[in-house]
Amino acid sequence: MAKYIHSMIRVLNEERSVAFYDVCFGLKVADRLDFDSFTLIYLSNPETGTELELTVNKDRQTPYDLGDGYGHLAFSVDDVDAEHARLTKAGLSPRKLVDFAPAGDVIARFFFIQDPDGYEIEVLQRGGRYQ
Repeated sequence: MAKYIHSMIRVLNEERSVAFYDVCFGLKVADRLDFDSFTLIYLSNPETGTELELTVNKDRQTPYDLGDGYGHLAFSVDDVDAEHARLTKAGLSPRKLVDFAPAGDVIARFFFIQDPDGYEIEVLQRGGRYQ
């Protein structure tokens, strides 16, 4: 059986992205590999065994075109309302909270936020399938 270990996204500014993921999700640098033309930064926290890999291409000066194939990353939290308020207070502009109820019963409560490079991140209330 395969084990999912990380996702990778390309970012323009290491400091800005590391700070964003720390403030929003408590992700800390677990490892950093520096090469001539790029740097790999692995972020994690004690809540999960997976990592988010940030790739910084050193010669890149312009934002990445995310195209139309990228969807989103997702994080679950204990209290989505409190996280929304905290991120709003921090000036990070999370979008509105949504109660997802396609058949009448709420099956998920979430909001989206964008990281400094424009990646969409879904923040879901922990519970049910979102542990």
